[in-house]
Order: sequence, then structure tokens, then C-alpha cells
Amino acid sequence: MKTLNEFKASLNNTAPGTALSPQLKSLWFDGKGDWHKAHDHVDHLTDRTSAWVHAYLHRKEGDIWNADYWYSKAGKTRPHFSLNEEWEQLVNHLINL
Repeated sequence: MKTLNEFKASLNNTAPGTALSPQLKSLWFDGKGDWHKAHDHVDHLTDRTSAWVHAYLHRKEGDIWNADYWYSKAGKTRPHFSLNEEWEQLVNHLINL
């Protein structure tokens, strides 16, 4: 996938693309409304990008203390914009890596 719109369109599929990174698979499952599967894809990863996805997921869950911990691991601070905007920012970041 090369664009946010292509990624969003893929949410109509029954499974994420096999070529997606674990972080994009996490966001795909989140986009499908499956927080637990989304979390499972990044929970064991320790890189900064995974920590950012992990932070976003805990922010979405409402566990702000845990989210802030993961934002710190990602070298970021919790954003002051919507979860949807952050999800799109993450997808755009990851598809452009």
C-alpha cells in the first residue's frame, strides 16, 4: 500500500495484507475495531515506532498513564488532537518508511 486511502480501503478485506509490517497490521486491526489483536501485534516489540503505535492504542483504551509511558519510549509526547488524526498520522508515517 502506498497511500492512506489504499490502507483505509483495505479495511474492507477480511485480513490485513501479508506484506504489511507488524505496526501497520496493528493499525489495520485497530481500524477494524479489534483493539486486542492490534495490541498483540506491537506488545512484544521494543523499537520506537512500535512504542508510538502502542502508546496510541493505550491512549485509545483510555489508559493515559500507560500511554504516556509508551509515548516516552517512542520519544514523543501525547498529542492534543483526535485519535483519528493520530491513527492517520501513524499510517502515513509507516507507509512512507
